[in-house]
Amino acid sequence: MPFWDEEFGNAGSRTHDFGNRAKIAVQRARDQVASVVGAQRDEIVFTSGATESNNLTILGLRELAIREGKRHVITSAIEHKAVLEPCQELERSGITVTYLKPDKSGIVRAEAVQEALRSDTMLVSLMHVNNETGAIQPISDYCRVLEKHGAFFHVDAAQSFGKLTEELRSPLIHLISISAHKICGPKGIGALVSRRRGLGRVPLQPLFFGGGQERGLRPGTLPVPLIVGFGLAAELAAKENKRRLAYYKNVRNAALTALIKVGGTPTLSDESSIASTLSISFPGIDSEGLMVAAKELVAISNGAACTSQNYKESHVLAAMGLPPEVIHSTVRISWCHLTPDVNWDTLANVIRQLR
Repeated sequence: MPFWDEEFGNAGSRTHDFGNRAKIAVQRARDQVASVVGAQRDEIVFTSGATESNNLTILGLRELAIREGKRHVITSAIEHKAVLEPCQELERSGITVTYLKPDKSGIVRAEAVQEALRSDTMLVSLMHVNNETGAIQPISDYCRVLEKHGAFFHVDAAQSFGKLTEELRSPLIHLISISAHKICGPKGIGALVSRRRGLGRVPLQPLFFGGGQERGLRPGTLPVPLIVGFGLAAELAAKENKRRLAYYKNVRNAALTALIKVGGTPTLSDESSIASTLSISFPGIDSEGLMVAAKELVAISNGAACTSQNYKESHVLAAMGLPPEVIHSTVRISWCHLTPDVNWDTLANVIRQLR
């Protein structure tokens, strides 16, 4: 809070103490964020969030792909729209994109990545945890597949940063997208972790220009209060990781105990999904009706939060091969370590009354 109204210096101003104090605070935040994934301070590029980081990665490599004739990108059909739509933009530039399908458990297998790799593959962009189903993707297996290939490996870690971070520490992951609000930091700030590859950096090109901040990749005055908040959130997420994960599991167990009794069918098993997200269907009940009936009790959705204002069938559930009647009866419930106790039996009664 002090950086909103007391320490209002610009971190880019080096000629006075106000700017120097802001710069010191920003550098500390870089260290805090970098520490979570085993990166270095100068490998952190602050952005407005994972959406911008995804765009900076995918579109930032377009010029190199065209110049070097490596016009092939691999991603999956279950990615967030912040990956899928930039990939569609690449296709308009004449770059081929392969969209890998998940299996019925919502997981894109490393074997599929191996089969899709080509000599001209420039980039492989695959998420760590799916934002709708919570499916944990085997990124360590992807690393092994890609270890001797020249493609850059990008991971959208919006849902896993600060939660499932051990795999993200691999130096074989060249680029990682993060959003602060997913770990209870401020909205509107995030980062792209851009690791060195050997002696060089990933040769990204900026998407816009004017000022040269963030190593010329993301110009503009740094939002110091947001960055400081992000840094502290990252530090706390790492420090409290075990306690938070235990809380997630307790909430999930309580939810499943009550909701399975009223016909709830989890989309994934506990082993294949993160403990802070539950995708569950209620046969014969329309998800829209359930959300309306339960809105005074819990805040739930039937797709990605960014598309909830205009409902469309979940592209994630469709890619998994689920039938339309299951897709339309599926809701997503998620929580964090600060979520207060929910009376799941009361929610179960609401569901029972809808039948």
